[in-house]
Amino acid sequence: MWKEIAAKISETTGESFEITAHRSIGGGSINQSYCISDRDRHYFVKINQANQIEMFAAEYLGLQQMYDTQTIRIPQPLCCGITGENSFIVMEWLEFGRGDSRSWELMGKHLANLHQSQASDRFGWTRNNTIGSTPQMNPWSENWGQFFAEQRIGFQLRLAKRRGGKFPNTEQVVTRVKEILASWQPQPSLVHGDLWSGNAACTVEGEPVILDPATYWGDREVDLAMTELFGGFPAAFYRGYNQTWPLDRGYEGRKSLYNLYHVLNHFNLFGGGYEDQGSKTITRLLS
Repeated sequence: MWKEIAAKISETTGESFEITAHRSIGGGSINQSYCISDRDRHYFVKINQANQIEMFAAEYLGLQQMYDTQTIRIPQPLCCGITGENSFIVMEWLEFGRGDSRSWELMGKHLANLHQSQASDRFGWTRNNTIGSTPQMNPWSENWGQFFAEQRIGFQLRLAKRRGGKFPNTEQVVTRVKEILASWQPQPSLVHGDLWSGNAACTVEGEPVILDPATYWGDREVDLAMTELFGGFPAAFYRGYNQTWPLDRGYEGRKSLYNLYHVLNHFNLFGGGYEDQGSKTITRLLS
């Protein structure tokens, strides 16, 4: 496997690369992760089963699209492919450290720059991808409320029903989400899509980085909402974002709706208490 990956790196870079060391990197629940090197150059590699190549191909495209904006630091993707029973993606190796208040303020500013960086007149993406290991459907739509209700909440609720989740009637919830978002038509922004604290970091130099995206064109508020789902980012992050592109006052009323998508996805991935958390949010929406 490692020889084939080294050959792919050599082909992509045009420079001979031979792996002399590789070490496992912890922290992921979906893929196996490694740092590989030839002593002079280092790369980050994620490995999964061969049938997961489409997941890596979509991640490669999302990373590249965000990287091309040159607004916020993204690990530059290098290549992806299949070797034997495994699929893989290779990207730039970054040394992470501890960011300070200035780093988090820049994280907010740079994320706002990403959200403002490119123009689209529709919501969705050029292909389907994944949120964690769950399929994420991205058909193009001109209506944000319809897109989010059907392709985010409705899709997750249908998965949850198959997994034994005791949630209210899917169509009733989808209709209610459409009603809530009916008068809200935001500018489509290129969003990270899965922006919790585990997917945000700082280099040893203090430069903010975001990684492991579930990219699509959506309401920028979905990224801000998710940063608040598991404890929140430092206050400097929100200060930096709002200094660059202030949030609409209606955000506070929409963020729990946007985070319902991630709560339902966590139920579909992990089960447990996420069912109760999702049911409570749905009850509030329907009341």
